[in-house]
Amino acid sequence: MRKKVSVIGAGNVGATLAALIAKDGLADVVLFDVVDGIPQGKALDILEACPIWDSPVSVKGTNEYSETGESDVVVITAGFPRKPGMSRDDLLHANAKVVSEVTENIVRYSPEAIIIVVTNPMDVMTQLSMKVSGFRPERVIGMGGILDSSRFRTFISLELNVSPQDIEALVLGGHGDLMVPLPRFTTVKGVAITELLPEDSIKRLIERTRHGGAEIVSLLKSGSAYYAPAAATCQMIRAIINDEKRMLPCSAYLDGQYGISGFYSGVPVVLGINGIERIIELRLNDDERINFERSVQAVKLLVEKLGI
Repeated sequence: MRKKVSVIGAGNVGATLAALIAKDGLADVVLFDVVDGIPQGKALDILEACPIWDSPVSVKGTNEYSETGESDVVVITAGFPRKPGMSRDDLLHANAKVVSEVTENIVRYSPEAIIIVVTNPMDVMTQLSMKVSGFRPERVIGMGGILDSSRFRTFISLELNVSPQDIEALVLGGHGDLMVPLPRFTTVKGVAITELLPEDSIKRLIERTRHGGAEIVSLLKSGSAYYAPAAATCQMIRAIINDEKRMLPCSAYLDGQYGISGFYSGVPVVLGINGIERIIELRLNDDERINFERSVQAVKLLVEKLGI
């Protein structure tokens, strides 16, 4: 029997993600939204593309949470997107209400599911979903590190004029302006970028990565990024459904790792059929650790604002 993935929110991220899952034939897809007709229409459009993609999966749109029942993975993309001039943190209270309601329905209809949270501010919304669901932390995962690392890879590839396929990048910390790209762990075919680029160029690329989402928001004028976030989430789903044991940077609940307890933050994890199967703890130097702790502190302040 094929796996089932439900995507909550049929906006740009959710609909793009549903299409990617269907194109890869990863799982049957249910696309949920509260607006009548939107998930049904987008799901039908995706379903009509499946013969062209040689994909056997089913794609269904719905306004009923019951249709998402018995999902193996549920992805929360629902919420309000950023507008120019807004930070991810500006969405805190509005999206907290949405994520809480969605999570309650996930628990009701898919009590064995793994939850992936995309809604911003992502690390805080992931912590909220974990608390509301009562699920074990390894079953509630935030998307962020893969996206941030992909942006870092992209900017490095443009700078060096090399294929992004040859670049491995690592970004730790919260999915926000204080994220921590790690040049020491970022390589081109095994060669650290510190050997390939001058320090000022690396600093410039780090800053562009930190503000990569805002750059897209400012260009679009309305709405925010969705192709890359959807692709990052799809990679997580593939690793979970296929039990790939992939080591990927994701937002995970820290319980003593990196000297942090009680908060979500982006770290390398191994993703498999059970969700986060283990957290990889790197030996950070003093500067990296200071920046990481500063990033986690920003997440902590938002968690405290919500009282969770």
